[in-house]
Amino acid sequence: MKNFYYRSIQAGMRIGINLLNWNTPKLLEGKDSSMLLPKIIKEETIEKVLIVTDEGLTEIGLFKPLLAGLDEEGIDYFIYNKTVPNPTIENIEEGRSLYIESNCQAIIAFGGGSAMDCAKGIGARIAKPNVSIPDMKGLFKIRKNLPPLFAVPTTAGTGSEGTLAAVVSNPITNEKYAIMDLSLIPAYAVLDCALTTGLPPHITATTGMDALTHAVEAYIGKSNTKETEKYAKDAIVLIFENLYTAYTQGDHLEARANMLKASYLAGLAFTRAYVGNVHAIAHTLGGFYSVPHGLANAVILPYVLDYYGETAYKRLAELADLIKITDEHHTIKEKAIKFTEEIKRLNSKMNIPEKLSVIEDHHIPKMVDRAFAEANPLYPVPKIFTKADFKFIYDEIKA
Repeated sequence: MKNFYYRSIQAGMRIGINLLNWNTPKLLEGKDSSMLLPKIIKEETIEKVLIVTDEGLTEIGLFKPLLAGLDEEGIDYFIYNKTVPNPTIENIEEGRSLYIESNCQAIIAFGGGSAMDCAKGIGARIAKPNVSIPDMKGLFKIRKNLPPLFAVPTTAGTGSEGTLAAVVSNPITNEKYAIMDLSLIPAYAVLDCALTTGLPPHITATTGMDALTHAVEAYIGKSNTKETEKYAKDAIVLIFENLYTAYTQGDHLEARANMLKASYLAGLAFTRAYVGNVHAIAHTLGGFYSVPHGLANAVILPYVLDYYGETAYKRLAELADLIKITDEHHTIKEKAIKFTEEIKRLNSKMNIPEKLSVIEDHHIPKMVDRAFAEANPLYPVPKIFTKADFKFIYDEIKA
């Protein structure tokens, strides 16, 4: 009965999602495309902006050319650079205070998924000053326009520059959860491959696998449309063709540009078709142990795909055919298994571990509860996991 109830909710959500008036960001692409942003901001008659980033990017000065462009256009800027991996409510409130004190009119998110999540949270709190971030958890709790948000990703993974989601952590309770609203979709997404050439190989690898997880979970789920299927398939092809090149040749601009596009497309896919049980588990690992989200997804993904078994064989077989690792002699089951094995092989080539050593047995029951609550009833996964299923996966990924 529970599964019937969950599937009924998911069917209703699928109908509702497809009736929404979706916005997509205006897109700037190509090497040094971020340098077009100051002129665009000026044309929007914006005089003061808050830049949300992190200390690492501040130290290496990656956004100095952008600051010079803002200076040239006479735009004042204020920098919030205390964003941490898995951004916290404290980050959001600090950034919001700086925005208000400085009389800003717009926000530039400059960095990886954490910077973009933090910037979205700040925008949400500006739009809804009397509603706390915990009270925005879940779907459509904002329903008001945010200040203009310009998203400049420096990693190719989260796809947050095109999504309606922001993920927030509470280190006090070890929670990690999403707020989701159409108003969180940025006004502009800037895919500047020059900003990603300095990424360390391990970050290139894990963020790339994050994008792959988004695309795969969207594609094999039960809330797809023709549009989301195309986004997901295009992203998956780009990732298998370009991720390892970007990992081994960090300054390969074409591979970097293709990975940014793949991440963006995967974001468009999952923001409409949802993610699945991989993410439900990964979020608990971020909340309890601050495991980077891309690393968590990369490790978990093949275990969950294996565990889905025949419920996912057809869709995974289609993906195996898509990336051309099969022929007409393979059965659907063989093709599906080959696709999962290809993910494992790519992980291994990029030195991503098979298991995680941080997981502590006494935390598993609470993580199981939280993963189960996140996934059900909304995630339209091939196989609805029970708590016992989640427990099995935690035991499998634990080193």
